[in-house]
Amino acid sequence: MKVRKAVIPVAGLGTRFLPATKSIPKELLTIVDRPTIQYIVEEVVASGIEQVIFVTSEGKSAIENHFDYNFHLDAVLKEKKKVVLGEELNNISNLIDIVSVRQKKPLGLGHAIWTARHVVGNEPFMVCLGDDLVLSKIPCAKQMLDLFEEVGESIVAIQHVPQNETFQYGIVEGEKDTRDHTFKVSRMVEKPSPGTTDSDMAIIGRYILMPEIFAILETITPGHGGEIQLTDALLALTKKRAMYAYEFQGIRFDAGDKMGYLKANIAYGLRHPSLGKQLLEHLKEVVAGK
Repeated sequence: MKVRKAVIPVAGLGTRFLPATKSIPKELLTIVDRPTIQYIVEEVVASGIEQVIFVTSEGKSAIENHFDYNFHLDAVLKEKKKVVLGEELNNISNLIDIVSVRQKKPLGLGHAIWTARHVVGNEPFMVCLGDDLVLSKIPCAKQMLDLFEEVGESIVAIQHVPQNETFQYGIVEGEKDTRDHTFKVSRMVEKPSPGTTDSDMAIIGRYILMPEIFAILETITPGHGGEIQLTDALLALTKKRAMYAYEFQGIRFDAGDKMGYLKANIAYGLRHPSLGKQLLEHLKEVVAGK
């Protein structure tokens, strides 16, 4: 079956960025000249996804508004003859079909995904976390979708992390597959205590999931932090059918973390067609202490 839909949970409060996120959703914090969430949506669009499902909460309507058509703003830009900017904004509103569902209680990532079950239906789907950016030649989502066409099973994106950081992630254990950068998953653990796993394969915010995950999420016992943990549901799914871990090709930035956010701005800024050279010269001056 073709993966046509992408679920993007954006219901979190963004407490790591307070006070900046007191009135602005963290997903709308900008990386260079566009909101973080726009990079995610553009990635799935470039990968062939046909519909985006936002899982929202109170105070997140600005995210939907960003991808909507603004008649008043469009009229002002036309009056001021800012044609290029007007076209860019219209392109954003026409990127993809977007649907929103509400997560009424903050019960974890697993619960957020479960709330999208009626829109997703009985088909495989992608999940992209709204603050995980991947800079790559081939979009990370496209890399995973290409693998899905071969294996037809759930896939989690992974990266190797230092052993002393594994407690911050969901960790995958498994055997190397015959395909490049691919592992057959045997076990998963959410934020493991030191010494409980030898694996350094950390799950990042890209998944392709089979629809059976919804039934598991509906009945699973709350895990770490009293939340419905997606990692626990994924482990239960591995007992029913195969699952793969894919070491994506690219650089991942946790834009929900202050340092990750700063690194992302620099990395994307250096690649910006009109700002890159100026930024590089400025960074050289900063390093030189000028």
